Amino acid sequence: MNIRIGTRGSKLALWQAEYVKDRIEKAGHTAEIIIIQTKGDKILDVAISKIGSKGVFTEEIEAQLAEGNIDIAVHSAKDMQSELPHGFDLIAFTEREKVNDVLVSHKESIDINDKENPIVIGTSSTRRIATLKHFYPHIKTVDIRGNLQTRIRKMEEGLCDAILLAYAGVHRMEYDDKIKLELSTKEFIPAVGQGSVAIEVHKSITEDKKQMLRFALNHRNTEYCLRAERAYLRHLQGGCSIPVFGLANLNANSIEMEAGIISLDGQERISMKLTDETSRAEELGTLLARQILKKGGDKVLKEIREQLSE
Repeated sequence: MNIRIGTRGSKLALWQAEYVKDRIEKAGHTAEIIIIQTKGDKILDVAISKIGSKGVFTEEIEAQLAEGNIDIAVHSAKDMQSELPHGFDLIAFTEREKVNDVLVSHKESIDINDKENPIVIGTSSTRRIATLKHFYPHIKTVDIRGNLQTRIRKMEEGLCDAILLAYAGVHRMEYDDKIKLELSTKEFIPAVGQGSVAIEVHKSITEDKKQMLRFALNHRNTEYCLRAERAYLRHLQGGCSIPVFGLANLNANSIEMEAGIISLDGQERISMKLTDETSRAEELGTLLARQILKKGGDKVLKEIREQLSE
């Protein structure tokens, strides 16, 4: 089989596509990479929350899938909208990298706790901004967009002292030497799916291709976790602009997940933790979402949507 892989054109997206291509070739097949520019790649001077949360990095790629110009789309799992358009599905999740957020800086040292001389952190994530406001209200933030290399250049030019990013992307781009602080998941619970690569297909894909791709690419333990996390996100109808978080981990035959939501100003943070069997991963995520909403998350969610629509 020959598999046509659709991807964004950033260095990190191409790393992910090459990784998938290599896995397919090791399974005895051929693959080629096709670069597709998305809305999120074209609009770099506006915060993601202002562009719209659905399909910012996926819409154009999904159009190519539907037309049959590519066989699969390769995405950062954290960039995937909570509900896919009709006819699309995620059939595989690659083994997850370390999930932590990290502070990257060109400066020798960064002190996140210094209230006398607060640092300025660059991020375009509403989750990260709200979390900083909750745990580190003295810190200032500035919106920063573009690929990793562009963000680092903007930081070095003086826009900010540090950038808040996912460890996975920093590590894959070999910028480990710029990591000044690895943030604890007790405070910075990551975005749903962070650290994994998701494989998206259209319903028109043949069953033999689908099974081959799952065999070559899917990591079952990661899939259990991401199915739970995405079920949580789906029930909340959360998107890139909604500051929700969720992290599932396996423990023997059970799955433990902590998730929540945080107000845009960081004042209210609601989180809960539940455990269930791995076979009930999606039920676990849905139940957790219902509990969060009952605990006051519904009001926080309503306020967030009202503020973002202004």
